[in-house]
Amino acid sequence: MNHLPLIIKREYLTKVRNKSFIIMTFLSPMIMIALIALVAYLSQINNNQDRTISVLDETGVFSEVFTDEEHIKYNYLDNINLENAKDLVSSKEEYGLLYIKKGSDSLSQFESAKFYSEDSPSLSIISSLEGKIEKKLTDLKLVQDGVDIEKIQASRTRITIGQESFLGEKTSKTDSWLKLAFGGAAGYLLFMFIIIYGNMIMRSVIEEKTSRIIEVIISSVKPIQLMMGKIIGTSLAGITQFIIWVLLGGVMLLLVSAIFGIDVMQMQGPQQEMIRQAMESPEAQNQAQELFTAFLNLPLLNLCVAFMFFFLGGFLLYSSLYAAIGAAVDSETDTQQFMMPIIMPLIIAVYVGVFTVIEDPHGTVSTIFSFIPLTSPVVMLMRIPFGVPIWQQILSLAILIATFAFTVWFAAKIYRVGILMYGKKPSYKELFKWLKY
Repeated sequence: MNHLPLIIKREYLTKVRNKSFIIMTFLSPMIMIALIALVAYLSQINNNQDRTISVLDETGVFSEVFTDEEHIKYNYLDNINLENAKDLVSSKEEYGLLYIKKGSDSLSQFESAKFYSEDSPSLSIISSLEGKIEKKLTDLKLVQDGVDIEKIQASRTRITIGQESFLGEKTSKTDSWLKLAFGGAAGYLLFMFIIIYGNMIMRSVIEEKTSRIIEVIISSVKPIQLMMGKIIGTSLAGITQFIIWVLLGGVMLLLVSAIFGIDVMQMQGPQQEMIRQAMESPEAQNQAQELFTAFLNLPLLNLCVAFMFFFLGGFLLYSSLYAAIGAAVDSETDTQQFMMPIIMPLIIAVYVGVFTVIEDPHGTVSTIFSFIPLTSPVVMLMRIPFGVPIWQQILSLAILIATFAFTVWFAAKIYRVGILMYGKKPSYKELFKWLKY
């Protein structure tokens, strides 16, 4: 394996010195930040737009319901019929007219409500209006039935069921959601890394094969050394590019926010104001404290170590398969028939992690898929925040490494024959024959 460091160095330098690699390394975060800034800017303009809504209330019971908000002003209309009100609102180019029709019901005198506007109104605004009307009518109904609303409000009680293991370890629903978020982020990152840089390894093999450079290289280097050098070298180039993306993207995001005054939080849309108001309540502050406590309860050291090993093991395992596919075909078009068997385990792993781990992280399905090598890097990373015994993590990692070693041997067999095959699209039957050579 004395040629392996030279192959890794050559592959790494070839990738990072490539003009397209350099351009996309610096251009990609710029494009991404520009898109985020554009969406945030447009959302900020939309959220800061002042709107005036006229209210024609025939019942007279909603006079105190609609109060002015930061960007919404309410204008009550009196002594005017519906047609004149519509003409008035339209001539003033107001946002819309809320018409509350009076009915024969002696309890609420409410029959229906309708919103008139030039264009389709915002769903959040319509939902807000409906909620205010519903609350007022509900209160009126309770009063008519002789119910004291203040007593109902005072009698409302919120219950939080405490969670504690038999060993005394305390948890909560917030812990579960936070653990799922950490595990899901790790699994999704691995999934995207394999898709992006696995394809890069496959294309690298195809390019050298079609350019016939491989015939010169293979005369002095063993196929398994060449394949491992490509996998490790391209992986290092990918990690370098990813680190630059994170650092450059973070710096640019701060600069865009500071220089242009664009708040990326505006991307949250109209619900931002409701979230801000909710966070001012004592209950929300308690939840924030609970979230911070849940973060401290995470097995952070275990997560970091396991992420490093499972991420590396999973990426190397799939990279060897991508390299084998690149050696077996002559163009990217021919790779489609072999891609589905590789992508399917990743998709299954993500679905198992999202829909099974959150409900039962230690159940049979979650446990089994966390030991299957093609799915364990994703599923196990999602399970670890919920507390997986160390022996299970070690066993899963050992199986993953053993499978990687077998896959390297398997892929090298295909690589050894496939890199010298031209002009013919191989079938699965022929790939099986190559293993015997």
